[in-house]
Amino acid sequence: MVGVLSFGRITRTEGIRFDIDREECFSYNVHYEGVTLHLSFVFIKADTPWHFKEDGVDLVIKGPSDEQIHDFRDKSISPLLEQISKLEEALHNIQFEQHWLEAQTNRQAIVNDHMSKKAIRKAVIESLSLLATSFLQVFLLKYLFDRKHGSSRV
Repeated sequence: MVGVLSFGRITRTEGIRFDIDREECFSYNVHYEGVTLHLSFVFIKADTPWHFKEDGVDLVIKGPSDEQIHDFRDKSISPLLEQISKLEEALHNIQFEQHWLEAQTNRQAIVNDHMSKKAIRKAVIESLSLLATSFLQVFLLKYLFDRKHGSSRV
């Protein structure tokens, strides 16, 4: 798990980062009374073979006289971890669907390319057929008129 802590004052901000994979204790001395501290932490689930223990976070904030101010335990973080795993699964499904759509788009592009080549070939063949038919008509008409002129002179 990675813990990220940041503390802020009104005039300036300071930050501390801790990489925690076991129980740790750290402190930050506040010099003035009434200063507001902002605390945030980020934890990342590690799917590695050397992390065999149960995932969990237990963050306790204590005051200067060792009184407990805040306590963040697994009961408040477990639902968050469940939601993160659901979102992770949904993201995986979306990525799979995007990959499938990309493959389908590529297949459609190939089909369209072949169809356009077929359409061009068909248009060229039809044009050549029309030209051949026109030349044949001209030849036959010329032959017919030459024959007609030859027979009417007699």
